[in-house]
Amino acid sequence: MPQLNPNPWFMIMIVSWLTLLLILCPKTVKHKPMNTIHHNINDIKHSIPWNWPW
Repeated sequence: MPQLNPNPWFMIMIVSWLTLLLILCPKTVKHKPMNTIHHNINDIKHSIPWNWPW
């Protein structure tokens, strides 16, 4: 059964993980979003409690 032979598939897995970790991950970590999020403390809206009619 050739599926149980790990010789070619193990190297393919190792090369693909190395490609992911060494090339793609640093590119995604350096990415900065175009729209920054602003947290305004004064803009917090207070909710009004709901008075149930029963």
